[in-house]
Amino acid sequence: MEEDAVRAYVERAKSVIDESPQMDEANTKAALLRDFLDTLGWEIPANTQLEYSVEAFGKTYKVDYALVLEGTPVAFLEAKGVDTSLTEKHREQLAAYLKNEDVNLGILTNGKEYEFFRRQVVDSKVRINELATVPLRDLTERSSILEAFTRGAIQTDEWVKILDRITELQRARTQLANDKETVATEIVSAVTDEVSDAISAQVESEAKEMIDRLIESIETEIDADKPAQHLPSEDAARTSDISESVPNGYFVEVLNGDETLATFVSDNQSDVMAECVDYLIENHDLVDRISPLPYVPGRNKAIINSEPTSPHDPEAMRNSRALTGGYFLDTHMNKRRKRRVLERLAEKCGLAVEFDGSW
Repeated sequence: MEEDAVRAYVERAKSVIDESPQMDEANTKAALLRDFLDTLGWEIPANTQLEYSVEAFGKTYKVDYALVLEGTPVAFLEAKGVDTSLTEKHREQLAAYLKNEDVNLGILTNGKEYEFFRRQVVDSKVRINELATVPLRDLTERSSILEAFTRGAIQTDEWVKILDRITELQRARTQLANDKETVATEIVSAVTDEVSDAISAQVESEAKEMIDRLIESIETEIDADKPAQHLPSEDAARTSDISESVPNGYFVEVLNGDETLATFVSDNQSDVMAECVDYLIENHDLVDRISPLPYVPGRNKAIINSEPTSPHDPEAMRNSRALTGGYFLDTHMNKRRKRRVLERLAEKCGLAVEFDGSW
């Protein structure tokens, strides 16, 4: 998936939505979603059919877009207007389409939010798994998910490998996070049995840091906001971890105990991250605390450097943000990793951070 093409689509779509924030469904499809499908390599009418007839709930409905190969639908896209919030009813509707028509992939979108789904048969039970929910502004960070929905990946069945790997990585991440203490204990036992009990404390500390780095590496690869969930069915229910009362945008507070030292707010993850790191550099000697640069926290990729390059990959910081004092910050990471990086940088300064809003 070409990142430049996705970025261009995101910028065009944001501009259109800013100018017409109350677009109805017809205008959303015309102004946004045809371009979105084109970005994924699908064309109307060559391999995309409009208003495709499907059976659901004992009736015949029309799904907005059927992505078709060799005369057979391989994915559905159900569209809503920018003026319409995506609801559980919409998800259940798309799930029914996928189940009844034996179609494996689905997208539900209103142009602002993009929800990706996969139909799977497990132990003779058909389940519709939610792969990811992605705001428009974050599409550039979800290249793996988008790649699975491209015409090329579906034609070659590469989409199966992509999504299977994402699922396995999500499971591995969850297990490592849940069993961190147990895994670390096993590492300590293995090393001390071979070497000496005298180094058990050092091994335990290093083992836990290694597990944290491994989790971060997994998160970076899958660009995942959360593990896959199931849509409501007879044996599973979809839950939301975001309350309607949470404000829009990304909020970061820098804390010294119970005292709030600074608050940063933006509708862009990378902007608020850069502002927070800038504050730590200017006011809390962050660079001195992480020197010598580049700051590479257990990975090959630099996070902060005095030039926009990384030791083992000169291109790794090509999307970096310029900071106070001539430093550069890498922001090309998913939001979970952004949170973790900010937490660790604040800890270097003896501080803490809290997150609110769309985090």
